[in-house]
Amino acid sequence: MLAGAAIGGGLAIGWALWPRAYPPNLVAAEGERIFNAWLKIGTDGHVTVVVPQVEMGQGSYTVIPQIIADELGADWRTIAVEPAPLSPAYANTVFADEWHEGWWPKEKVQATGGSSTVRGYEFVARQAGAAARALLCKAAAKRWDADWLACDTEGGFVTRGDDRLRFGELVEDAARMSLPKDIPLRTGNGVDRLSGRGMNRLDIPAKLDGSANFAADIRLPDMVYASIRQGPLGDSILKSVDKAAADRIFGVLEIVEHERWVAAIATNWWAANRALDAMHPRFFNRDSFSGDRSIDRALVNALGVEGTRVAEAGDVDAALENARVSTAEYSVGLAPHAAIEPLSATATLVDGRLQLWIATQLPGLARDAAARAIGIDPEDVTIHPMLVGGSFGRKYEVEIAGQVAILALKIKRPVQLTWSRAEDLMHEPFRPAARARMTARLGRAGHIDAWLAQIAAPNGLGEMRSRTMGGHSADAARRHHAGKAHLHAVEGAAPSYTIENFGINHHPADIGVPTGPWRGRAHSYTAFFNECFIDELSRESGVEPFSFRMAMLGGNPRLALCLSKVATKGGWEGGGQGTGQGLACHAMAGSQIAVLAEAQLDDSQRIRVTRLVAVADIGRVINPDIARQQIEGGLLFGMAAATGNAVHITRGVAGPLRLRELGLPKLGDMPEISVELVASNAAPGGAGELGVPAVAPAIANAIFAGSGRRIRNLPLSPANF
Repeated sequence: MLAGAAIGGGLAIGWALWPRAYPPNLVAAEGERIFNAWLKIGTDGHVTVVVPQVEMGQGSYTVIPQIIADELGADWRTIAVEPAPLSPAYANTVFADEWHEGWWPKEKVQATGGSSTVRGYEFVARQAGAAARALLCKAAAKRWDADWLACDTEGGFVTRGDDRLRFGELVEDAARMSLPKDIPLRTGNGVDRLSGRGMNRLDIPAKLDGSANFAADIRLPDMVYASIRQGPLGDSILKSVDKAAADRIFGVLEIVEHERWVAAIATNWWAANRALDAMHPRFFNRDSFSGDRSIDRALVNALGVEGTRVAEAGDVDAALENARVSTAEYSVGLAPHAAIEPLSATATLVDGRLQLWIATQLPGLARDAAARAIGIDPEDVTIHPMLVGGSFGRKYEVEIAGQVAILALKIKRPVQLTWSRAEDLMHEPFRPAARARMTARLGRAGHIDAWLAQIAAPNGLGEMRSRTMGGHSADAARRHHAGKAHLHAVEGAAPSYTIENFGINHHPADIGVPTGPWRGRAHSYTAFFNECFIDELSRESGVEPFSFRMAMLGGNPRLALCLSKVATKGGWEGGGQGTGQGLACHAMAGSQIAVLAEAQLDDSQRIRVTRLVAVADIGRVINPDIARQQIEGGLLFGMAAATGNAVHITRGVAGPLRLRELGLPKLGDMPEISVELVASNAAPGGAGELGVPAVAPAIANAIFAGSGRRIRNLPLSPANF
């Protein structure tokens, strides 16, 4: 229930400033009225909130409705959710600014990712809720012969003193009202406000009872099923298949060959996948195969040549010249997304119009990929964005949209294409492998006078953009960005500490395998480089790790508070030998986090993490429960990647190819986890990726504090000791 400030007492916004140049392209059910691109209200009082952010478990189907319901004055029990259609009205300008740097029109980027749900949509969602509230109040005021500014809303009612009218009673009249010139937004933090509370997640009931639909749940009349097989990583083309062997598999209907893949279509997916095994497809690689050694060699060679300065302060070169310096080298390996849901999409082509049911973070680009693949106008493609069973960056990729469109054109029947688990893991756009050479000059009292980070890595984000926007193959995208330095490849490398002279050099590396964004993006390895090196410098200076960091955080009081709180909450013992405690802190997406880890080596020399404590400042919080869930999920995701098995490439073939072979932690491996959110009035920051970057260095620093062994490589496997 909501009892907000009197509607006349809020912050007035000019309605003309609201981005309503694009009319809603929504469909209203019987008894439902469209108020704007973000919400519909029914005569029975239900409120349908239109959400442009795909639900991947991050809570977008709850947080955005919570913002709108709070501003509207709705009853939370009456809120429904509907995925947004493609429209410039739902453009994610934060994503466009941070990821595309203005070269892709902002109004065309309808995207989920980059920890941008609240940052990108809070204000426009509030405006949408306030606009609908104003119309309802005007309708009620007309009946009461009163000034609409004297009316308010709460719990699904419009109120004025003792007068009350349900939303449903006012819908028809309100939908015909004209908007006032100025519309007030709610202010204050009353106990009955929805914003800032841990409201029940709206996606959970359907997921619990099984009624929630994912891409592979779609069933259409006369639908068939397809599986696909692609060649080794690199410039691989299809050479031959044994179709006769496939014909002997019961249920197989057709084999579709493409330059870079072959698909089997059958009456069931199991038969289609068996057919691919029976055909023994052979591929020819027009370039040399990549492998673990070639990847490592590419990174070492990249560090051996001059890099490009992508960020700096002061004059780091002069500060390091002829100085006594400390150096260390670190490396991280490829990492898979390993989402529980493999790629899947369903398509049907009728009278030149394609319908596509797909799990995607970039619905507009998925539409473009499907249209491009079969030569039709993108306007003739309808995208149905589905719930996503985990992504971590994997569902940015849109190649499956083109593949399933081709199959629908060939078979002339509805077709569902699902990649096998092995196919999904082998053809990952992996988190880039990277290598860093860190150099610093220590000054008096342990202060760092100069800091230089030289980082060799491919530009995974750039490769993803070329694949999704430019329609390039994975190999062509990799080649396009080879040798091109970019800040995105090393984002997060600029230290969060006050260091007068620092420089960040990117050494672009062509490692021969496709790479792309991963949960935490480049922060996932730059934070490892920074926080492990900080820990080493603290030991060299003789100042314990907590005090060493705090002395340099005067310019970042939010992060200093997080670090101070995590040390108190976690019972920091100084990080001395035998304590098994490690610290790390990081800032990204407008948020700050500090992590304390307790870890040890078991009898088999495997790392066992027993405790994780995190304190985060993510600015103003909409739903604290979801925020904590996301940070906790990020901690576990980062821990799993840090302590799990490495990805290996052998002659262009990636492995492991099964989830069970990744060494993911099981329930018995779960550490005790505590997450605290700092009360903050800062603008909302991101939470979905925040937990990932700092956890790996915290664990590595804890291992050093417990065993004296310094691990400079990810994953933190025994082979790296």
